[in-house]
Amino acid sequence: MAATRALWGGGGGWCWYRYRHRRRLLSSSSAGGGPTAERGERQESAGLGFSPPAHSRNDWIGPPDKHSNLRPVIFYVPPEESPLERRLREARQEAQACDQRFWARHNRTFRQEKEEFIYSRLKAKGVEMRDETGQKATLNVEEMADFYKDFLSKNFSKHMEYNRDWYKRNFTITFLMGQVALARALRRLRWKKKNVGN
Repeated sequence: MAATRALWGGGGGWCWYRYRHRRRLLSSSSAGGGPTAERGERQESAGLGFSPPAHSRNDWIGPPDKHSNLRPVIFYVPPEESPLERRLREARQEAQACDQRFWARHNRTFRQEKEEFIYSRLKAKGVEMRDETGQKATLNVEEMADFYKDFLSKNFSKHMEYNRDWYKRNFTITFLMGQVALARALRRLRWKKKNVGN
């Protein structure tokens, strides 16, 4: 398909969404899934700006979110999803939601504080925010380095806490992925034995 490229691995196929085909997918959003994550349907994609086609049996990764810069995922819910597979999907959805919230909030704070820093430095120099041509005034690299250093040290503990939570969530996801892979392998083995016996 022109709009997708399938990458296989990690326990399932991933269809990568190509941004230039966004309009075509948006126009077919009514076929992409309902408001609930019923078995065999898609999780809610409202507000994500894209919706996979109804026939897709893969997770879909969308264009970057304008606030967090992370690519949201719409997870496929198979009709025969086991309770263990559901736990894995929900853990991945929760991890995605946490990441989206953290980085959207972080990026908003960063932009706001950066603007305030630039404004205060320019004001101290007696320079207007825009020059006579309307071009936005900027600071040099050394001056901006002061802001970046200050911002990082001020948010150090917040980043450390985020990293700890990220590792915990991803350890849980990895553990569940191992359990799901083992359960699927045992299911295939039982199916093969049953078929050989017949």
